[in-house]
Amino acid sequence: MSGRPSQQDPEARSRARETQRRLTRTSRAARLHLASTAGLGLLATALIVAQATLLAEVIVGAFLGGDSVAALAPQLIWLVAISLARGLVDAGFEATGRIGAARVMGELRSRLVRHLLLIRPGALQSERSGELAAAAVQGVDALEAYFARYLPQAVLAVLAPLFILAWTFPRDWEAAAILAITAPLIPVFMILIGRLAERSTRRRWRRLSRLSARFLDLVGGLETLRAHGLAETQGRSIAAAGDSYRRETMATLRIGFLSALVLELLAMIGVALVAATVGIQLAEGALGLTAGLTVLILAPELYMPLRRLGAQFHASADGMASAERIFEVLDQPAAVTAPALAVAAPDPGRSPVAVSGLRFSHPGREEVLRGVDLELEPGETVALIGPSGGGKTTLLSLLLRLAEPGAGTISCGGTDLRDVDPAAWRRQVAWVPQRPTIFAGTVAENVRLSRPEASDRGVLAAAQEAGLLDVVGELPEGMATPIGESGRRLSAGQAQRVALARAFLCDAPLLLLDEPTAHLDEETELAVAAAIERLASGRTALLVAHRPELARRADRVLELRDGVVHEASPTLPAAVAA
Repeated sequence: MSGRPSQQDPEARSRARETQRRLTRTSRAARLHLASTAGLGLLATALIVAQATLLAEVIVGAFLGGDSVAALAPQLIWLVAISLARGLVDAGFEATGRIGAARVMGELRSRLVRHLLLIRPGALQSERSGELAAAAVQGVDALEAYFARYLPQAVLAVLAPLFILAWTFPRDWEAAAILAITAPLIPVFMILIGRLAERSTRRRWRRLSRLSARFLDLVGGLETLRAHGLAETQGRSIAAAGDSYRRETMATLRIGFLSALVLELLAMIGVALVAATVGIQLAEGALGLTAGLTVLILAPELYMPLRRLGAQFHASADGMASAERIFEVLDQPAAVTAPALAVAAPDPGRSPVAVSGLRFSHPGREEVLRGVDLELEPGETVALIGPSGGGKTTLLSLLLRLAEPGAGTISCGGTDLRDVDPAAWRRQVAWVPQRPTIFAGTVAENVRLSRPEASDRGVLAAAQEAGLLDVVGELPEGMATPIGESGRRLSAGQAQRVALARAFLCDAPLLLLDEPTAHLDEETELAVAAAIERLASGRTALLVAHRPELARRADRVLELRDGVVHEASPTLPAAVAA
């Protein structure tokens, strides 16, 4: 165990550097932000030196030269102007950082959402939703500290010391030598302590991700836990995980406080050495008072950006840890490949859909489909039965082009679907899942998901066909009633009617239904089955069924058993209930 950190640290630091490069390289907003920050940082450094020089001249002229206010008026005016300019530049420096951070955060979230929804929509089962949520929300928010404070401070920490040393060296080379020797010690100690802080931050982020994932799972299964009397036990488990996260957070904060103490101590020692050197030179007459006073004023300004950089490093560590996780997700390959030169999507309402020799296996699991052969004729309704876990839902995902088969082909009218743009093919398909997702919004907005441009009349017609208007009539605001997370909760039967209304509104020629009457009582099942029969009329439909009521309404019944499709009879309830 003792050897693991030393072996993993170089790899972790390499990943961190690569993440920093990617954050800058893959974002146009980040590059513009860095360019603006560098320009403002250079201007701020020049103003610091000019302000220190003028301030020293005013002090020497007023207290030793006996100059009147009138004589010092031009210098005072310039000093005030430079001070105001410095304030404006500092404000612009900070505002540029925040604007750049907001743009980068928005761009990164957009890329993550596009990747999850468009590139890997059928491959999210392997991801922990709580961990992804923590990375996309809290993690991306933490990047604000990196882009808005750490990167600007890093630019200033490079420019300010070099500029100040270049000004100081010809006027007092001894003080410049002390500054040149002591200033690099701050980054050295910052790196040494930063490595320890980086390990602690990574551990803390992993604990937060696990805590988020576990908490989300528990919230989703709260009713089941309460029904089995396990709510209090899981509550104690969450409390223990939260306490572990608290201890890890406190450990990280202790490292941060230690870093601040060390950096402050080094800066104080450096300023004290410069003050002693300048004092000795002034006493010996080897240095002018104006130059010496200017050096004393500039010495803390040289260390200030370096000290602040150390403090901002710890503030940005969380963002870098989450950015690594986000890039891990973005680096995962697409669930299905889009052809470079796509052909037009065939019409499954006019041409048969053929599945030939289809094989598929989930990562780390045995092959679930072992050579499936299936043909859906235009306008035909086929019921697919079989044991749970036999690959029926997987077959629907392959037909939806949400996953790529390991072997075999899926074609329509002789056109291999691998030669068709997946998005264009999905527009030809209406999908009704076993557990439809109801999003936060009104009933009408949820129905309109399948065709956002649909008119209110079209939405009402689809709701009528699905039997949804009977449900809507009981709601306080009808189709405008808020439902989902922030509104009224729907029963399983009501949610299924919403899903059917989406399919009616979509009006696609190919219909895929995944056990649409599961978890419904007998009366609701009959109503939903009648709506499904209306929906399938005139369309090509593949219906996964466990109950005989749906299978009886199909033109053919097939059974998926041992990864292969067999002919079955819709008059055999035992086969359906298997």
